[in-house]
Amino acid sequence: MTDLSTRRLDIDALRALRAIAHHGGVTRAAEALGLSQSAVSHKIRRLEVSLGSDLLSRRAGGPLFTPAGEELLDYAARILGLHDEALLSLSKTPLAGRIALGLTEDTTCTDLARILGRFRRLHPQVSVRTQVRMSLVLRALLERGEIDAAILQIFDHEVRPTDVVLMREDLLWVRHRDLTLPAAGPIPFLSFHEECFYRQWALDIGQDGGVTLETVFECASAAGIIAGVSAGLGVALLSTRHLRPEMEIVGAPLPPPPGLTYVVRRARRVRNAALDTLVAEIETEISRVGRLVLAG
Repeated sequence: MTDLSTRRLDIDALRALRAIAHHGGVTRAAEALGLSQSAVSHKIRRLEVSLGSDLLSRRAGGPLFTPAGEELLDYAARILGLHDEALLSLSKTPLAGRIALGLTEDTTCTDLARILGRFRRLHPQVSVRTQVRMSLVLRALLERGEIDAAILQIFDHEVRPTDVVLMREDLLWVRHRDLTLPAAGPIPFLSFHEECFYRQWALDIGQDGGVTLETVFECASAAGIIAGVSAGLGVALLSTRHLRPEMEIVGAPLPPPPGLTYVVRRARRVRNAALDTLVAEIETEISRVGRLVLAG
């Protein structure tokens, strides 16, 4: 029978393990955690010795994790979540108030959902009202002071000094790999609706090089645009994480799109303690992982 009293799951090692999974390797995980590569490798090796099992496969061209490593990752997410929640619960100060928060569709399916859930459990006296809208709508709501803060997408060059940067991502022209684009004439374009800044860029700057786009499909949700591309209806602008095996990236004659940044942006008004705490908790979580972890 295994003596469990001699075995330990080190919190820092579990955090390093998750960072390796999120960033795709030890080197990038070390950069995100602010550690040397050897320090991260040492943490993982000590964990492997403690468990008596290899966690990283270390085989060129093979999977990053062994089956044991994959299994431990599932536990690590739950252990770290409870660990961090316990620390926050024991160190928190009583909060009360109201927060009007805006999210985009993309950010509802991320680690932010877990962070918001934990925040509401830890601070039950804070009322959080959330609206899910497109980024341009959220920006307008912020300018009018109708919401306190929003987590939204913007182009890289639009980041303000006061924004909290969560992650950056590429924006790409994509099509189904079996779709042949016309040699002359308009290119069929699958568009989000008129309140989408992807669409505004595509129909303005995106056509400056002589390319003509003809909108043949319009949808408010990413799921609908993905379905349209997968059906071969035309080209679309999608972020990296929405790529599917049947899609391919389109280059010339279409111009390269600007990069995307996910940020927390606050309204220009007097701050409240509840919002300060929520933003601080989001920043702390992102600094530990190194980026906003997107689902799908």
